[in-house]
Amino acid sequence: MSLTKNRILAINPGATSTKIAVYEEETLLFKKTVEHSVKDLEKYTKIFDQYEYRLELVLQALKEENTELENLAAIVGRGGLLKPLAGGTYQVTEKMVEDLKKAEQGEHASNLGAVMALNLANQLNISAFIVDPVSVDEIEPVARVSGLADLKRISLSHALNMKAVARKVAKEMGKKYEEVNFVVVHLGTGVSVTPHKKGKMIDVNNAKAEGPFSPDRCGGLPVDQLVKLCFSGKYSYDELKEKLGSKGGLYSYFGTMDVREVEGMANNGNQQADIVLDALAYQVAKEIGAMSAVLMGEVDRIILTGGIAYSKRIVDDIIKRVKFIAPVEVVPGEEELESLVFGALRVIRGEEKAATYS
Repeated sequence: MSLTKNRILAINPGATSTKIAVYEEETLLFKKTVEHSVKDLEKYTKIFDQYEYRLELVLQALKEENTELENLAAIVGRGGLLKPLAGGTYQVTEKMVEDLKKAEQGEHASNLGAVMALNLANQLNISAFIVDPVSVDEIEPVARVSGLADLKRISLSHALNMKAVARKVAKEMGKKYEEVNFVVVHLGTGVSVTPHKKGKMIDVNNAKAEGPFSPDRCGGLPVDQLVKLCFSGKYSYDELKEKLGSKGGLYSYFGTMDVREVEGMANNGNQQADIVLDALAYQVAKEIGAMSAVLMGEVDRIILTGGIAYSKRIVDDIIKRVKFIAPVEVVPGEEELESLVFGALRVIRGEEKAATYS
């Protein structure tokens, strides 16, 4: 059919949910979060094994909202752990899907976004896109040096949401994103802290292996103790990898990834819960300080975003430690679905050229 307005479907697979939305231009028609229980997901060995399960739930949700796929102008998925890329909007290609299936950069639910988008787009003969994938890499050469010649620091982060809120705050300041310096913090299942210098993320803690711990990730760990644990025989390689990447952080202490539950424990007198929550805010604040040094103290705003930014306790604890650096803006939740759609719209309207993945 001939469309007078661009209707776009956005798909954002996360660790425990798949979020979808349909927009007509900038207007939201509907948004829905499909939750996935641990029991539903534990039957799948690898992330890509979840593909059919998640796709079926997406199609079911669209049917319930009486959304006809034939009316879509494009589909945009969350970008996953691809090879290092500059920020921007990319057309999904078979090569991209092939790399995501191999998961050489790591297993993550976001790897499914582009795959689902391309599958549906091919059936409809429309374009599929991703925007600011997890592997956005704009860090400077000096930030790549790890301290061990065998290893190089890599850039993996919540780039989509962080760039989106950075653009939003810059606009509210009457500035362009390319005119400001921010330290942006995504507080979610993983924690990313990034200095944004004139529109580029010039450093970042790899949210899967560095920086503050999070609800289910360990963050940076004492190296000597970690090496001893690796060779202790206590865990196999796969067991330890799982422990570090998805059963660390709050989960390792309390058996839950829900910050609200841990806050409830602390409120009921659990001293360990109280200390660990303090430690989470403390580590985030330390990382903000480090990234402020990257910007040589020239920080226009510190921005806190992500689901944990709804926690008054954690946000207040962070702010009291970093407010001396710059004003702090709190943008709780995430702008990811909107950001995906707006990235696709910029390409469709000719305001931005789709980048090529090769």
